[in-house]
Amino acid sequence: MQLRDARVLLTGASGGLGRELARQLAAAGARVLVAGRDAERLAALAATLGPDDASVRADLSRPEGIAAAVGAAREFGVNVLVNNAGIGGFGLFDRQDWRDVEQLLLTNLAVPMRLTHALLPTLKACPRAAVVNIGSTFGSLPFPGFAAYSAAKAGLRGFSQALRRELADTPVAVIHLAPRAIDTPLNSPAVNALNRALGNRLDTPESVARQVVAALAAEAGERHFGFPEKFFAWLNGLAPGLIDRGLAGKLPVVKRHATSHP
Repeated sequence: MQLRDARVLLTGASGGLGRELARQLAAAGARVLVAGRDAERLAALAATLGPDDASVRADLSRPEGIAAAVGAAREFGVNVLVNNAGIGGFGLFDRQDWRDVEQLLLTNLAVPMRLTHALLPTLKACPRAAVVNIGSTFGSLPFPGFAAYSAAKAGLRGFSQALRRELADTPVAVIHLAPRAIDTPLNSPAVNALNRALGNRLDTPESVARQVVAALAAEAGERHFGFPEKFFAWLNGLAPGLIDRGLAGKLPVVKRHATSHP
């Protein structure tokens, strides 16, 4: 896709990756409609992008928020939807409050599905369009301490693959991108401590945004970011028992950090 022809609805735009995505998309020539719940931060971000960029306040967990985002997208002439909004959820599954699990599933899976569903008629009417779903390595490499999060991200990957195949005879490309851990405020102190203990590498929002923008321009169907994580994600699909045995040795570390922070 020629990014100078892209008019993008970007959700989760006030977060660390979202802000950087907005800036890099605008720098590549796209016009960007940033969406989220903080109207002041969104308006300030849009003002730094360009005169043709805009913002919309929308709580996408509510039907009226979906309606507000879709209405603004149609007025803006959107032909690209980037489902970037998401929340984390580190903890042992049997100790997590079910309301937190429900919110995680809603935000990370149901919201992008619902927004895509509402906007698809508009996208299908465009000469060229795209849906970009920002997933996670944990969607292909489910990890202890992240059971609900991994389930949501695996669901988003499955949704992306099925929808891409369903829309193969339309102008709409469906792109699923799976970054590894990103250094943003989304990470709780417990997650940061776990990453240090396991020696996990974290990518900057800037580097991930560059890869997302490149994938959109190339209309890549699916990409995993980061090595060796993408290798282990591939291996998990081929021989999950090997990953089971490999992660068993990390389980005491995961449990220690999952229970040592509130």
